[in-house]
Parts: sequence; C-alpha cells; structure tokens
Amino acid sequence: MTTLPDAAGTGRAVPDAAALPAIRRRTTAVLIASQILGGLANATGIALAAVLAAEISGSQALSGLASAAMVAGPALLAMPLAALMTRRGRRPGLVLAYLLGAAGAAVVVTGAVLGSFPLLLCGMAVFGAGSLGNLQARYAAADLAEPARRARAISTVVWATTIGAVLGPNIAAPAGHSVTRFGIPAAAGPFVWAAGVFLLSAVLVAVLLRPDPLLTARALDGSAAHSAAARSLRAGVSAVRRSPRARLALVTVAVSHTAMVSIMSMTPVALTRHGADIQLIGLVISVHIAGMYAFSPVMGWLADRLGRLSVIGLAAGLLCCAALLAGTAGTSHGQTMAGLFLLGLGWSAGLVSGSALLTDSVPGPARAAVQGLCDLTMNVAAGLGGLTAGLIVARAGYGWLNAAGAALLLPMAGLALFTSRRHGTRENARPATAE
Repeated sequence: MTTLPDAAGTGRAVPDAAALPAIRRRTTAVLIASQILGGLANATGIALAAVLAAEISGSQALSGLASAAMVAGPALLAMPLAALMTRRGRRPGLVLAYLLGAAGAAVVVTGAVLGSFPLLLCGMAVFGAGSLGNLQARYAAADLAEPARRARAISTVVWATTIGAVLGPNIAAPAGHSVTRFGIPAAAGPFVWAAGVFLLSAVLVAVLLRPDPLLTARALDGSAAHSAAARSLRAGVSAVRRSPRARLALVTVAVSHTAMVSIMSMTPVALTRHGADIQLIGLVISVHIAGMYAFSPVMGWLADRLGRLSVIGLAAGLLCCAALLAGTAGTSHGQTMAGLFLLGLGWSAGLVSGSALLTDSVPGPARAAVQGLCDLTMNVAAGLGGLTAGLIVARAGYGWLNAAGAALLLPMAGLALFTSRRHGTRENARPATAE
C-alpha cells in the first residue's frame, strides 16, 4: 500500500495494482446491493405517483406535476450532491441521497393523509433524491473501471436495479392495502414502504462502500493533487464546451431521460382511462422497468465493442418505435406494454452509452462536476417534460404526448449523425487526460 494525498490534502492509503481487482469486485457488489434496494424503493413509489397526485388534486391535468416534482428535486440537488462527492467522495453523497429519499417519502405520506397537494409535491421532489442516488451510483462503478470496460461497468450497476425495480410496481397493491387501516390512502402505501427501503440502502452504503471509489481513483491516477479549481463546476462546463463528444453525451442522456419520463409518467393515467386496474398498471410498469434495466449489460457490451455512437443511434431508433407503439395503442393494453418495454430499452441504450461517452470525454479531475452537470441537465429537462405531459394528455391526448416525445429525439439523432461523420461510428472515444 502507498500513501498519497486525497482531495482534502490528507494522507490516504492507496492500493497497489494487485489489490485493485478485489476492490473493484467489492465496490461493484456493494453498488449492486444498493441498486437493488434503491430500485425497489423508487419503483414502488413511482408506480402510483401520478394516480396519487390525481386523487389528491382532483385533476388529471395536474397529475403530471408528480413526475415533474420527482425530477425537479434531483435537478436542484444534482450539483450540491456533485460538490459533496467532489470534496468527500461517492459514499457521503450516496448516503445523503438515500436519506433524503426516505424523508421525502415520509412527507408524501403526510401530504396524502392531510389532503395537501402542495405538501405532496414537496415530498415527491425530495423523494426524487433517492433516484439521484441510484443514477450517481453508475458513475461510482466507472471510477475504478478500465477504460475499455467502462460501459460494461456502468451497465452492470444499472442492471442491478432490475430486481428491485421490477418487483416495486407489483408490490404497490399490497403496500397500498397494508396502510388503509391506519387512515392512509392506498395510493400512498408504496411510499411508506419506500421510506424503509431507502433507509436500508443508506446504511448499506455507509458501512460497506470502503474504500471510496472516487477518492481511490483520484489517488491512483494522480488527480488528487490537482487544485479545487480543476474540479469545480466551471472546469466541468469548460470541459464540456471543449468536447463535441461530451456535448453529444449530455444531449443523449438528457433527451433519452426526458422522453422516457414524459411518456412513462402518464401511461398509468392513460391505462386508467381505458379501464385498466391497479394490477395491470403495475404489470405494464414492471415490463417497462425490465426494459430499462434488464438488458443494460447488452447495451454496455455493445457500447464497448461497437462504440458509444452506434449505441446512441440505436437508442434514438428504439425510443421512436416505442412512441409509435404506445401512442397508437388505444385500448390495446398489450401494445401499450410493448411500447413501454421499448421505451425502457431505448432509455437504457441512451443512458449507458451517453454516460460512458461523457466519462471518456472529459479530464479526470473535472469528471465528478461534469457528471453532476449531466444529472442536473437531464433532470431539469425531464422536469419540464413531466410538467407539460399532463397538460398535453388532458388537452390533446396520450397519442400526441408520444408524438411530442418522438420529436424530442430529432436533435439527439442529428447531433449523433454529425459526430459520427466527423469521428467514425466504430471509434470509441479515448479517455481524456487531466490537464
């Protein structure tokens, strides 16, 4: 073991090359476990968020505010969380995110019991911090990964969310039934369960995510010695501005997430209009979430083998097909389910390839700030999408919402085509070096 200065300037034991594989395995195992729990908590709450918002507000047009709040909260917290990780490492940031998710779930339940729509939205905004923790965990997986396997490292952690995320919507009904005896609305029951699961995730990461992957990676590549200015938000913005690939990665993640959130959040409302019950809604959302996470290792393998740009093109195609199927499904629940599956698959392709390309394209010291900027951008964009989704469905219908989602993909596809012509679709971006 060698002692090198960490980001705070204190001595930190750095593993030698022989110990690094074991640390990678341990880090991955802890992140997988936390993703399973975090995915369970997130999906359990998200399954009925729009339904709960419609019940409390009395308006379907306002139901879209639930998803808007869930992404607005992470947007506000993305940069403070990134700043905390920049100074202290991944572990404190992930623990804080899961604790905030638990607190937000408790506020949602309180708002539902009191019939307070503003309090409900505040709770959903804070609840969204739990999803921010799950998203940031993908970067923790990339911290110690070899560049040639970076997309696969990200996709492995994303895949782990499958287990909890698929189970979550299917336990929404029993979670709701379990709380009605206490005067809590059934649609708020999933948030009661989510609070406990988020707390468990926080404890798991706090105890077991050692050594911290980000601080270890910095010490190993020497970037711990760089000044705070090299790790600042300004340095991150500058790094993105200088790199066309980083800009494409940012657009890919933001657009994929916005299209997915906008369409997915209003699907339960559309299904309810067509006579679907809570069990069927849970099944459709489970299939969608399986598409989001279950095939992410395939997307990671493709991104490493064929190149990030090829998988970004695949993401655009899948998301367009999803919007076509879901938007024209009408009363065909099977077609809606197929559309939602492709929607999740396209999101997975965009998130994995975009996250890997972003990490490849910026210098090591600025990565945490750039990654925080990416999550800020994607959540702000998705928040605006969720905000307008309910209005579009109320005034024009679910089909037009899907058409709008498909239109969002045009800038992403155009930028990917332009970048691929300049650099070649099969050429993987080389990791940027610290300046």
